Amino acid sequence: MIPFNAPYITGNEIKFIEDAINSGKLSGDGYFTKKCQSYFESNFGFKKTFLTSSCTDALEMSAMLLNANPMDEIILPSYTYVTSALAFLRQGLKIIFSDSLDDNPNIDPKKIEPLITEKTKAILVVHYAGVACDMEKIMTIAQKHNLIVIEDCAQAISSYYGEKPLGTFGQLSCFSFHETKNIISGEGGLLAVNDQKLISRAEKIWEKGTNRSQFLKGIINKYEWVDIGSSFLPSELTAAFLWAQLQSLHQIQEKRLENWNYY
Repeated sequence: MIPFNAPYITGNEIKFIEDAINSGKLSGDGYFTKKCQSYFESNFGFKKTFLTSSCTDALEMSAMLLNANPMDEIILPSYTYVTSALAFLRQGLKIIFSDSLDDNPNIDPKKIEPLITEKTKAILVVHYAGVACDMEKIMTIAQKHNLIVIEDCAQAISSYYGEKPLGTFGQLSCFSFHETKNIISGEGGLLAVNDQKLISRAEKIWEKGTNRSQFLKGIINKYEWVDIGSSFLPSELTAAFLWAQLQSLHQIQEKRLENWNYY
């Protein structure tokens, strides 16, 4: 049997995990977490990134950042994985499903605008299987109606719409490093924040609803609970594994393409 997916191992994962263990810093937001986040910011142009334990966590953070009122609405494709909807349902949003295009599972931009109401808060697009949605049309609709755009890039690391990386169009974007993806850490994810106004609150949500990041920057002399949030940070062991993968991102993508062309 040909397996659905065979995780690609670069050979450096154990070395970097050993480095993390020897550093004595095993909880999140350490050396390897910062290396991974910096990689995405410098290579793809995201304003601020937050490594998470899963793409679901990144979607959960996005839902919290919407600061929605009960029964505010979010439009998303009817063809996607369950967590694309669940993360927002948990925050009290009403899910409005939109149809896909005729020739692929991505959301059909022409079907979005008729679904927009005075309660619509955001549009979630899913770049299914790494195939880009029509971001030019979608962003035009969102700007016309003053809506937030969230990109579910779970399968779209290093994918582009024209010359621009996916994940850089919306105010928020979410990536997955689940073992079934091209770049992996076993489980893992990333939230990219492209709206400067959302970064400070994202830091608090990421750190269990505290202002710990301000404390670490020396802005305040102690930190406390100030907002909703959760323990979204992965351990340094997960980040170390991911860092090994990111070092070989281009080789992994080329190997995937070679396999695809072979089939």
